[in-house]
Amino acid sequence: MTPLDASGAAARAPESGPRRRGARPPGRRGVPLPLLVPGVVALVFLLLPLIALLVRAPWGNLPQLLSSTEVWQALQLSLITATAATAVSLVVGVPLAWLLARTDFPGRGLVRALVTLPLVLPPVVGGVALLLALGRNGVVGQWLDSWFGITLPFTTTGVVIAEAFVAMPFLVISVEGTLRAADPRFEEAATTLGASRFTAFRRVTLPLIAPGIAAGAVLAWARALGEFGATITFAGNFPGRTQTMPLAVYLALQNDPDAAIALSLVLLAVSIAVLAGLRDRWLTTP
Repeated sequence: MTPLDASGAAARAPESGPRRRGARPPGRRGVPLPLLVPGVVALVFLLLPLIALLVRAPWGNLPQLLSSTEVWQALQLSLITATAATAVSLVVGVPLAWLLARTDFPGRGLVRALVTLPLVLPPVVGGVALLLALGRNGVVGQWLDSWFGITLPFTTTGVVIAEAFVAMPFLVISVEGTLRAADPRFEEAATTLGASRFTAFRRVTLPLIAPGIAAGAVLAWARALGEFGATITFAGNFPGRTQTMPLAVYLALQNDPDAAIALSLVLLAVSIAVLAGLRDRWLTTP
């Protein structure tokens, strides 16, 4: 029955039309001052160094600084090693993410915690751990040296290993989350139709989780490009062989601050490009 008002007329229900222009959305009726002030302070704290970098950048000499041999070698080496580290992360990280998301085995929680450990581990500690494991006198490195004559520290391969060590968790976490969100019944349907588990993974699962793999690969590549601590500890800082862009920034800051700023601008541009590429996946709000 329709409720009546005091005059006996039917009371009108609130009209569900478009929101009146200028009306505030629910939950946004004002910002309390105790939250506004520290929020603005945090924003200024995060943006001020980046603004200072742009203000003090030697824009007039930027092409000359970026075209120098040392800078070009560091840039080229960084791009090559970051791409190689991302490729290694894809080859072994995607199967690891599948194991964590789709299989149940004893100690899976511990394995997941150990996989994410490089995210919180200080990079220098990671470099020391790599030396103890793969160094010439390391747990595994001594056998690689004596049996195969392979020495990994202070080589370009060592740079790739150090970058993959710190970057792979980003890929694994991204792919595992995408796998958990994907419906496993598609894989089960493929197996019931006669496909093997690997065929189902290759033909069904991979297309479903391709956006998550792409996002994780971009994050891993950006993390590898900016890696410093593990690289300098495990691979050293040799121009043309192990000196990546972050190491070149550190070295140039002592001798040529303008070159350090120029290299920092390149890394900043790469970071902005990564965020722009992942905007639709990570930065949108419902």
